[in-house]
Amino acid sequence: MNKNTKSAINPKRDENYSEWYQEVMKAADLAEHSAVRGCMVIKPWGYTIWENMQKILDAKFKETGHQNAYFPLFIPLSYLQKEAEHVEGFAKECAVVTHHRLEMNKEGKLVPAGELDEPLIVRPTSETIIGESFAKWITSYRDLPLLINQWCNVVRWEMRTRLFLRTTEFLWQEGHTAHATAEDAVEETMRMLNVYEEFSRKTLAIPVIKGEKTPSERFPGGVSTYCIEGIMQDRKALQMGTSHFLGQNFSKSSQIKFQDQSGEMAYAWTTSWGMTTRMIGALVMTHSDDDGLVLPPKIASAHIVIIPIIHKDETKGEVLGCCHSLAGELRHVLFDGKPLVVIVDERDIRSGEKTWGWIKKGVPVRIEVGPRDIANDFFPLTRRDKPHKESTPLSRGHLMARISDILEDIQNSLYEKALAFRNAHIQKIDNKDDFYAYFTPKNKDQPEIHGGFAFAHWCGEAAVEEQIKNDLGVTIRCIPLDGPMEEGACVITGKKSSQRVLYAKSY
Repeated sequence: MNKNTKSAINPKRDENYSEWYQEVMKAADLAEHSAVRGCMVIKPWGYTIWENMQKILDAKFKETGHQNAYFPLFIPLSYLQKEAEHVEGFAKECAVVTHHRLEMNKEGKLVPAGELDEPLIVRPTSETIIGESFAKWITSYRDLPLLINQWCNVVRWEMRTRLFLRTTEFLWQEGHTAHATAEDAVEETMRMLNVYEEFSRKTLAIPVIKGEKTPSERFPGGVSTYCIEGIMQDRKALQMGTSHFLGQNFSKSSQIKFQDQSGEMAYAWTTSWGMTTRMIGALVMTHSDDDGLVLPPKIASAHIVIIPIIHKDETKGEVLGCCHSLAGELRHVLFDGKPLVVIVDERDIRSGEKTWGWIKKGVPVRIEVGPRDIANDFFPLTRRDKPHKESTPLSRGHLMARISDILEDIQNSLYEKALAFRNAHIQKIDNKDDFYAYFTPKNKDQPEIHGGFAFAHWCGEAAVEEQIKNDLGVTIRCIPLDGPMEEGACVITGKKSSQRVLYAKSY
């Protein structure tokens, strides 16, 4: 990248990636830090992206037979204590409510009063509280499978936070299901993992690798954890969704039992799976550039912005009339099965300021409308995935006929660009020296951008994971499900290995 070129976002990605990310957030008006430590305010432009994700994912969940429900925000401490491994995994992240009212003390300050008989945990995840309900709802094999999802917020007390990627409170969906057999539960686990992979690829235009977590990275109390991993532009991995086969562990702690077809009592087999507002961070870090946010059309807050070009007051009525007429016509065009979302920017500011504002907000298509464009019936169309001065004049008729194809082409081009970046930063490594060199910064001015994904053999020993994490800050992101089952030697110990695993630094 030419460091002498001007850009709307400073610093640029290759100058300070972390700061660039924060500046994109600010410039795109996605979110801001709250007065509450570690929490964020999601602003309308960012929340619309989340709403779009909800609509699309929710439809996919319902297509696969799931129903939405809602469960309490507070979990009695005793519920977590039933599942020792689970509570151990979340103990350090829990927010705890111990009192139920406030009183004024002698100094005129509000202080907690009315200590609870049992502390309440602000949900970090809901397996235990949902298990309590499942135990009441399930009595027979005829009640299975039970397929439930909830959209909610959770709290995990993070020490170091970053907007969307890691915050104390975040929004998500969590699916929870119960089944009569282990085979059915495993099938559900993989089905939902595939839903997440398809959503990331087709809607967010982010290529991901599906895989299974190692035992040390497994969901606390679960039997198997599966994930999708994407690579960001600083070459770090981001876990973008997880699906867990929980076996009968939570059924036994919550007493989720049913009478099977032979009349015997059995414990249900359960799953859970989730995806969060972290996906907005993934969008930013996968597609955005040094001019700001870049949004794939299928998830964008708006598809098109129309910018009136008004130099004289006497042309204002004609120009605005044409803009609204054009917008009305475009809103009847379908893209991805839904009407286009079109904004007409009537703000009383310079057109150049408007243009750069929408570039920073990542709108896929901009259309300018001025008196000359109206007279010629040709309107300059600019794509966010192309240079900002590169426009294509289209007649009104051609615009209506081609706009869906243009948006589809933007969607595909963003995916192909992200895929090419990922493929350029994946490397097979077969010896320790090369492995350490790959993950060791070579540029002192920008130490955070180096390495990428490494496919290397692992002998299966947890001590190897710990060594690499301590030495390099690198973890095994997953054991790829689609990876070749080729035998080799562990890159660290030289011991026999049956398959390569995916190593990376991560968020």
